[in-house]
Amino acid sequence: MPEDSTFLPPAGGYEELLTYQKAVIIYDGTVFFVKKWLPKYGDRTVDQMVQAARSGKQNIVEGSAISATSKELEIKLTGTAIGSLDELKEDYQDFLRTRKLSIWPRDHRYARRFAELNRLPGASYADFQRGIEGDDPEIAANILLNLTKVTIFLLKKQLAAQQRQFLAEGGIRERMTRARRETFKKPPLQKPRDGRDQRDERDPHR
Repeated sequence: MPEDSTFLPPAGGYEELLTYQKAVIIYDGTVFFVKKWLPKYGDRTVDQMVQAARSGKQNIVEGSAISATSKELEIKLTGTAIGSLDELKEDYQDFLRTRKLSIWPRDHRYARRFAELNRLPGASYADFQRGIEGDDPEIAANILLNLTKVTIFLLKKQLAAQQRQFLAEGGIRERMTRARRETFKKPPLQKPRDGRDQRDERDPHR
């Protein structure tokens, strides 16, 4: 094992995860949505929806940050993110159903337009802002509902990849054990017969 190697895999970089990028849009959109379309007082749904959106986003961040030292916890946090967004998905469906508003089928023209925007490289809140912040609650709720569904789908794929990696490579204990074994496999420094240290004489600094 090279001296400059490490048994810790890279961690962090959550900003590059598509799931995180979508979760940011969902959180920002949900904060705006509940302020505009739900009562300010007396409805626990407001706090629950914002908390679910935040939990989805934050668990992606925490899972990415902890991935180097605990694959088990990374997997658990990804599962928690899925659970939080599942709750949020149900809230948006409830909002539409209880107000007799439509949940767009896939062939709905607005659903097709959503799919186009969703496929944009680096899609951000600005790409969905007009629909989320417009004056039609059906459009706003469906956009956020579909974003939530997409993110859950992507998170499930991310979770499956994490589980495969864990089965193939193990966790931190297995990595530490392999690193120690590789270290002990290194041959000891041998001295030549003339008694000099075995060094690369071509390097005058050694």
